[in-house]
Amino acid sequence: MTDTTRRRLLMGAAAMPWLASLPAGAEDLYPARAVTMVVPFPPGGAADIAARPVGEAMGRFLKQPIVIENKPGAGGGIGMAQVAKARPDGYSILMALSSVVVLPEADAVLQRRPMFGLAQLLPVARFTADPVVLAVRADSPWQDYAQFVEALRAKPGAYSFGSSGNYGTMHIPFEQLNAAVGTSMLHVPFTGAGPAVAALLGGQVDAVATGPSTVASHIQAGKLRALAHWGEGRIPTLPDVPSLKELGVQAVYLQWTGLFAPAATPGAVVERLREAARFVANDPHANQSLKAAGTSMQYLDTPDFTPFVAQEARTLAKVVQRIGKVE
Repeated sequence: MTDTTRRRLLMGAAAMPWLASLPAGAEDLYPARAVTMVVPFPPGGAADIAARPVGEAMGRFLKQPIVIENKPGAGGGIGMAQVAKARPDGYSILMALSSVVVLPEADAVLQRRPMFGLAQLLPVARFTADPVVLAVRADSPWQDYAQFVEALRAKPGAYSFGSSGNYGTMHIPFEQLNAAVGTSMLHVPFTGAGPAVAALLGGQVDAVATGPSTVASHIQAGKLRALAHWGEGRIPTLPDVPSLKELGVQAVYLQWTGLFAPAATPGAVVERLREAARFVANDPHANQSLKAAGTSMQYLDTPDFTPFVAQEARTLAKVVQRIGKVE
């Protein structure tokens, strides 16, 4: 090794203290202890519902526990930023919703310091991708979508919807709907889908738009009614619920869950995470657990998930810009 090469390596290590502190060959031993999977929302939402069976199956494959850590706040931004800024050694990973591509753009629109940048996260795998469902209480006066929209038009701003936070995966779909059909509703943000659905059940809000897994059990129990969804076709778990496109409304939105790691995570560690993700995608127990929760495996490996994330970021940035500042 030349002196010049040695100096460059030492300068690189000094610029990245975490790298200098890693023992030689540490990535080859990965994982040597439990891995923390951060879910940036409270229990009961789509990310948490996916994280439980995914984490359990990954743990079986990696032969180390995957510890789920719910870290809600700022529409998911607090937990996402925690992983984006974490030591990139594979022991802090993120189960994110599609809002992960939206929040940096929202920070730009709000002209505030970004909580994190999308470039700080490395896409590993997508697990689910569901159109959000328009749900109301079963005792509401609306038996179908047409009655719902008629009521919104008759009383602009009189009805409310709950969400997981500003610019989140439950906020953007309603903004799309309002823009498409010329209606307005009061937006009531919560810390996650679980609290928002609880507010709907309790009568604090009139509707939600969320992933099928979040409301499926309540629909089956007769507590909620699904009026429409933001997909391209029918949802297998809700075959009688029409899509907005079927109803003549141009609004499509998928709520997906995906695994991310800090961007500088060593390649060997990322490969182990990819292997674990592929194991999950083919694991009967994980697939059955997702199906029982009202969703299904929609797996994408890193080479396909990475451009998917980039395209989602471009598409949803335009929606955020159209929404503008939300205080």
